[in-house]
Amino acid sequence: MNYLSQSWLINRRHALKALGSFISLPLLDCMIPLRAAEKAATDTPKRSAFIYLANGVHSLNYQITTHGRDYQFSRSLKPLEPHREVITPISGLHHPGSLSHHHNCISVWLTGGKLGPSDRNTISVDQKMAEVTSPHTRINSLEVALTQSSLAWTADGVQLPAMRRCSEIFSSLFEAPKGGISAQRRALRNRGSVLDANLSEVRRLEKEMGSEDKGRLNQYLTSVREAEIRTRRADAWLDTPLPTISGEDRKRTNRDIAASMAGDYFRTVYDLMVLAFQTDVTRVATFSLGGEGDAFSIPEIGITESRHQLSHHGGDPGFMEKLTNYDTFAIEQFAYFLTRLSETKDLNGKPLLGSTMALFGSGMSYGHSHGNANLPLVLAGGSDLGLKHGSHLDFNRDAKAFQGYALDSTGALTPSHYQICSRPVNSDAYMSNLLLLMAQRMGVEIDQFGDSNKVITL
Repeated sequence: MNYLSQSWLINRRHALKALGSFISLPLLDCMIPLRAAEKAATDTPKRSAFIYLANGVHSLNYQITTHGRDYQFSRSLKPLEPHREVITPISGLHHPGSLSHHHNCISVWLTGGKLGPSDRNTISVDQKMAEVTSPHTRINSLEVALTQSSLAWTADGVQLPAMRRCSEIFSSLFEAPKGGISAQRRALRNRGSVLDANLSEVRRLEKEMGSEDKGRLNQYLTSVREAEIRTRRADAWLDTPLPTISGEDRKRTNRDIAASMAGDYFRTVYDLMVLAFQTDVTRVATFSLGGEGDAFSIPEIGITESRHQLSHHGGDPGFMEKLTNYDTFAIEQFAYFLTRLSETKDLNGKPLLGSTMALFGSGMSYGHSHGNANLPLVLAGGSDLGLKHGSHLDFNRDAKAFQGYALDSTGALTPSHYQICSRPVNSDAYMSNLLLLMAQRMGVEIDQFGDSNKVITL
């Protein structure tokens, strides 16, 4: 990630607080990465990862119809069965702001914002977490997207750029800046001079501004202050050695993979995320498996159509089968991520999965009719952060209007189930309630996130 080109923003309150703690005080003590030899077990970092699957799922083969600890895995979710005790499949949540907005649902999946013509997006939960974790890590957050832009949004509603090539991701995390440390430091300090000059000019203009313009100015100053903080932090981190990466890990992750090898690509990105968490280069990551309109095909399992094309199956049995296979394939790769987290040791010697929350899901439920209710979600990990797993958490059942899942005589879901995917059964079950829970477990001191109306108990 290039500190010279990023322009991430945070809210004014945090910016002012950061100015007091990072600019008026020495930086180096809080810039040191958390190496295992230097940290006690009680200081184990908290981490979060968010993985997005476009166009919803083939709900008839995905939906779990039993609740509680004795739930039965659906066909699509079967790959997660070995991880039963460390995952929670969740049904019945929705984002009110995305209902009827179809493909734009990806934009508010992590923000809980609104999508009207005059609405501006808000900060995504990963960036809210990064406000707390970034003082301790070299990289604020990691954004990866197979196509289109990232899942991450700043406080001012600006979408962060995403990386795609695995070698690019590796370089941003683990390689020294081009031209050497001295060249990078000169560039950072030149940027600091430009920021200082710019701020001086803005202060002169401020005396001539009306109240409305001063409001816009405060927003601009937030970005300038944040850029200054990041520039000074990046400068300080230049003196901290990069983590040592083994030859085996480097060979596995520092490479480029053809789009026709989706499984290899997914697993390599997951390996990079595990490596970034293990070395404490960052503690927050997002990974979009593709946007709603262009998530690509998977020829390695016989799928030559795009995911968007399969989601609009029109009742074609062949397309519905392929969509189910696509769902299962994506979930298999997520299961691989959980396996890698469980096999990799954290600073305290425990599995990395215990200190890492991973949310997998979509902002759409049923792509054929663009249903944005009953979102397919699976929360995993984070047992060391107090999460208790092992049950199917079903918010549909909490609603008086719920008449049960539409099952035939064999126990299979019938097409009438699609109604649950288009209109919320439980109008109070907001996905932002889940995001609020995750933010609080990461140490973010907030009582509300997005449009949340309560915090989920898990």
